[in-house]
Amino acid sequence: MTRILLTTTSFQDTPGEHHQLLAATGWELVRARGPLNEADTLALVGDIDGTICGDDAITRRVLEKARPRLQVISKYGIGVDKIDVKSATALGIPVLFTPGVNHTTVAEHTFLLLLALEKNLLFHTDSTRSNGWKRKTGHELFEKTIGIIGLGRIGKEVAIRARAFGMNVIAFDVYWDDKFAAAHGVRRAASLDEIFAAADYLSLHTNLTPETRDLVNARSIAKMKKGVILLNCARGEIVNTADLATALQSGHVAGYGADVLEQEPPPPGHPLLNLPNCVITPHVASRTHESVVRQATTAVRNLILAMNGEKPIAQVNPEVAVRKVV
Repeated sequence: MTRILLTTTSFQDTPGEHHQLLAATGWELVRARGPLNEADTLALVGDIDGTICGDDAITRRVLEKARPRLQVISKYGIGVDKIDVKSATALGIPVLFTPGVNHTTVAEHTFLLLLALEKNLLFHTDSTRSNGWKRKTGHELFEKTIGIIGLGRIGKEVAIRARAFGMNVIAFDVYWDDKFAAAHGVRRAASLDEIFAAADYLSLHTNLTPETRDLVNARSIAKMKKGVILLNCARGEIVNTADLATALQSGHVAGYGADVLEQEPPPPGHPLLNLPNCVITPHVASRTHESVVRQATTAVRNLILAMNGEKPIAQVNPEVAVRKVV
């Protein structure tokens, strides 16, 4: 029987049509609670025909053990930095993904983090829950400048919401959409240095690549406004944690709102978790019922199409031909 490894927890924990769609295939499901490290993933592959994965470590070692039986990797989500796509391509394994399914909810979560920081939400709720009435004065978003690094689907949704708050928007992206920028009053930054200098709030929405790893570090922070607030709903590795912690403690960075860390779950004593000017959520920006069902349904449809030798909805390495398995 065709065996499918399913590891993403939000897929498994959220009711919706994706469960019925996957069950209707008749395939045997092997379930695990991800994200899995390399050792855990290695232990599960070898007799698996396909996988619906989250942020599991799918390394060269994993792929070599999984072959020749593994035929398709269907990523639940957008980021594929935890998958060795180069090795998968060399081994002839299609890697599928689900673009365009979570940009609304991630943009909303970005503003959740920003508003929580600027309105001192956690301080105030902690006070009232302990029968207190302590108050701090916050800040408006109106007429502040938000800098967006990465003006893709999510970055665009952040820009739209920023304009609704009456904010000034500046963005940096190698691939620039002139039509969108003109329609929504987004100013193009000519360089990262320009956006660092201009932004009251800096929101990261770029992929993790060798060029963006540690993009926010001591050198780049020094170029930012004193009192800047950083927002990260992209990848934890884009930020150098030690450098950011130092800047938060000195006050050069006034606050950090993030849904991602460089290690998830973080180890005890992680330097950002107990700082009063940090709001960290456990990688849940895309975990709304609506978004989960969209992502999961697309991931299942991708898998079904590829396993039947048909063109999937979206493939990271389209040069690898899909082959009928069932």
